[in-house]
Amino acid sequence: MMGGRDSPFIKLKILWPGKTRNREIRNLQESYIQKINRLEKCEVIETKEARGLEERFSAKIKKIEAEGLEKHFGDDYIICLSERGKEMSSKEFSRFLERRMSSSSRTMTFVVGGFLGLEERIMKKAHFLLSLSKMTFSHELTRLFLLEQIYRSLTMLKGHQYAK
Repeated sequence: MMGGRDSPFIKLKILWPGKTRNREIRNLQESYIQKINRLEKCEVIETKEARGLEERFSAKIKKIEAEGLEKHFGDDYIICLSERGKEMSSKEFSRFLERRMSSSSRTMTFVVGGFLGLEERIMKKAHFLLSLSKMTFSHELTRLFLLEQIYRSLTMLKGHQYAK
């Protein structure tokens, strides 16, 4: 089984550029982060967001955001969220987390892009690409859905009930 809450190192890290602006979504994110941390150490880092640039400068925006994300990679096992990634059921995702957390002491780092997604060089550094759905969601909702799935998986692994 996976490492306990008392592990001396962070096993889960989640990176995304900028703060969540929607207050309701941010409140839900904070709630899930607290719940996750009761089960497993998890750090959420909001990195530098490209500000003041129009969407037509998408390459520059992605480059700025990629630089902020990369600073936090270290020797981590990188999982980028991508529409090109592998889709999993909640049970499959739970087993994936269990295998990763029990087979390695490396921090598992989930990387969520900004509103334009992730720069290709970030995707190339990923050890795994994960897709939450074939549907497209806003980057703020994607953050929330990822947190909910991590929490759901940890409750399954720890043998806790999770309301359906």
